[in-house]
Amino acid sequence: MSKILAKEGEIVVPGEDLAKGIDYLPGKGTYREGEEILSSVIGLFRLDGRLTKVIPLSGKYIPKRNDMVIGKIVDVMTGGWRLDIGYPFNAGISLRDASRDFIPNDANLRDYYDIGDLVVGKITNMKGPKITDISMTLPGCRKLMGGRIIKVESSRVPRIIGKEGSMISMIKTSTGCNITVGQNGLAWISGPTPEKEHEAVKAILKVNDEAPSKGLTEKIKKFLEGKK
Repeated sequence: MSKILAKEGEIVVPGEDLAKGIDYLPGKGTYREGEEILSSVIGLFRLDGRLTKVIPLSGKYIPKRNDMVIGKIVDVMTGGWRLDIGYPFNAGISLRDASRDFIPNDANLRDYYDIGDLVVGKITNMKGPKITDISMTLPGCRKLMGGRIIKVESSRVPRIIGKEGSMISMIKTSTGCNITVGQNGLAWISGPTPEKEHEAVKAILKVNDEAPSKGLTEKIKKFLEGKK
């Protein structure tokens, strides 16, 4: 009889049994051995329908379509912008994908995004490893104003966000900060006071540092309660 052996969101290690039987399929970070599906990496177990997956807790960021990322504008060109998203090759924003508003061809593009500006954008297309298209027209995409940026492990972003956003929502509620976490491992925090921002930063970095540990949600909850 087929059955799941690991709990959703549980941290698993290489070789650990995740599922048994042919009703489940191996996905990213897993492999089949006979009737069993095992983990090939250290990471978080996820079940997507019949597909088993393990999200690794370490490794470099590799862009994927539909990722929400935080990037820095590094070049303003005739037909758009280039931005650094923490990947060896810069991503691009075209005029068509730069704004929900119409941008005339003779517009000064620096009035929209200038070198050094930070933005939240969504990856909409990839044409090989060197060409990544970013859109600024979708919900949640915007220029970031104020606040502060911190770097975390991109592979630990799912742990920082939590199941259905539970972890990051807890940190937002406790600190009163606006927080955006990009899949590329950059997090933007803007709070009512510098002290609250610092509190949110420490909580996020604590999740990042202790991502492999069990009972992390309770640890962060006690950490935040201790700061009040």
